[in-house]
Amino acid sequence: MASTNVLRDVRDRGRAALARTRPLLDALAPAAVVLRRAAAGAWQRVGPVLAIVSPFGWCLAGAAGLLAVVGTAYGWQEAKAAALLASILFASAIAFVLGRASYEVTLDLARTRVAVGDTAVGGLEVANAAPRPAAPALLELPVGAGSAVFELPRLRPREAHEELFSIPTARRAVIVVGPASSVRTDPLGILRRRVVWTDPQDLYVHPRTVALGSPAAGFIRDLEGMPTAEISNSDVSFHALRDYAAGDDRRHIHWKTTARTGILMVRQFEETRRAHLAIALSANLDEYEAEEDFELAVSCAGSIGRQALLEQRELSALTQRGPLRTETARHFLDDLTRLEGASLRSTTADAARSAADSVPNASVVFLVTGGRVAPAQLRVAAAAIPWGIRALAVRCEAGAAPGRASIGDLDVLTVGSLDGLGAVLRKAKA
Repeated sequence: MASTNVLRDVRDRGRAALARTRPLLDALAPAAVVLRRAAAGAWQRVGPVLAIVSPFGWCLAGAAGLLAVVGTAYGWQEAKAAALLASILFASAIAFVLGRASYEVTLDLARTRVAVGDTAVGGLEVANAAPRPAAPALLELPVGAGSAVFELPRLRPREAHEELFSIPTARRAVIVVGPASSVRTDPLGILRRRVVWTDPQDLYVHPRTVALGSPAAGFIRDLEGMPTAEISNSDVSFHALRDYAAGDDRRHIHWKTTARTGILMVRQFEETRRAHLAIALSANLDEYEAEEDFELAVSCAGSIGRQALLEQRELSALTQRGPLRTETARHFLDDLTRLEGASLRSTTADAARSAADSVPNASVVFLVTGGRVAPAQLRVAAAAIPWGIRALAVRCEAGAAPGRASIGDLDVLTVGSLDGLGAVLRKAKA
């Protein structure tokens, strides 16, 4: 009980002290705001100057100060001489970074979208826009995680210098190229002055795709659409004739049959389903034997979707991470390029359910997945596809023999290489 009273007393005293100091804090608040703004303004001026000093330069400056203090305190002439030498080196480095260059730099990528394995080239053109000669400098160009360095010679006024470069495209990726910046530094790298001249540009390395050809591209049984069981009075697929009823469109009267039978007969049509292709690509790396298999799956999905868009068919594509843009082949391949695989809880069956919910009017659904997906999982995925929609599973296993199997109404296609995709699809069509 006593301890409770003590705690209550301490709490009350703290509240009273805070109440007494609050007016002082409120009075100091405007001054704190002014000081904060002043410090920010000072840093905007001093920060760029301090950024010129390299890590080695800071170490050299610190060593010079330490040696000067030690030499003065203990009378060590050697320490004083070393401090003087370090100061001379630091001061001499300033002469290498003084002056202001005026460049006109143009970063030009020949193509901003290439496929894996294609040649990606670009050029840098640097012109001296100043009325006086420009001293030699270095030009840095970040490329992805790396960086390219070019040596700029001494340039006369209005003189231009061009550098060509190539970018590796061994993997699917979005590579940020740039910004290009000029760098002036001293021989020892004590000071390093960097000026940015261009904006960064994105280079899309699309997944490799193949043209499937007209036989392999015939995914849909009827290019005009698959028939349904619903009868309509106006559509594109003729079904039968029936007696005329009040309200029927006279344009649909079949006059030859009417003349032969003496009874007004009208055409009756069968509703059709618009050719709509859906692709459910699994981004779950746990369903693939290796990362190479996942890249093969991305290329297969890209080839199938690109073919559908070239034939001007409706396309919907999604992964466990969300839908992909399919307005154009460029948008579709761009989103595939950004796609990253990961270990996910969602499986191919979940992707199939999402496809069925998102595209209930699809004609064909492709389930693109890896070799670790068991037949039982594929059976669950097939059960999520509504009846009347043709479903095909594409199992991607690099190096595997191409094949075709059936799990109920689901056609399971095994693809071992991208070049064999067309042949496997032709088998599925047969």
